[in-house]
Amino acid sequence: MRYVKYRGNDNNIIFTTMDTPIQIEERLWDYIDGLSSPEERSAIQTLIAENIEWQRKYKELLNIHQAMNEVELEAPSMRFTKNVMEEIARYQVAPATKTYINKNIIRSIGAFFLTLIAGFLIYCLGQFKWSSQPTSSSFMPHIDLDNEMKKFDWSRVFNSAYTNVFILVLVVLGLVMLDMYLQRKRQQRQAREGS
Repeated sequence: MRYVKYRGNDNNIIFTTMDTPIQIEERLWDYIDGLSSPEERSAIQTLIAENIEWQRKYKELLNIHQAMNEVELEAPSMRFTKNVMEEIARYQVAPATKTYINKNIIRSIGAFFLTLIAGFLIYCLGQFKWSSQPTSSSFMPHIDLDNEMKKFDWSRVFNSAYTNVFILVLVVLGLVMLDMYLQRKRQQRQAREGS
């Protein structure tokens, strides 16, 4: 960084850095706005008096500052809000619909989760040992369900973190769907009673 020596009004020697144009502009804005310290103000006054680049930039920023002070902000007309509301009233507002979601989408999501639940149940039933022989009077094997439940290794099914997360998500979604169904029934009942 280069330093330049200037002699101030009171014959004190002032050392200042050769600033970039951005730094010059920042220092001049602080000078114009009155934010700089007294020592810095006197150094900037000396630089403006002796340096052509600083003089040119100071005049440019001073003109911008004066132009900004002369410009008044435009205020909206007194009827601005009323004009806007009248313009909106010209257009036909779409009536509120009963639902914004297609019922087929909701049904397909429900069918997807029901399929997942059914697949999980089939998987669990597939883990049973179906070893007993069918009798001649029945085409289905006889299963002692109480005994089979005691022998079944439940840790094979519920030991996986994925299975536990899946069951948790299904339970939460099932409760949400039950809540939505009960709210809809309650709203329909209130609408019938109110009519």
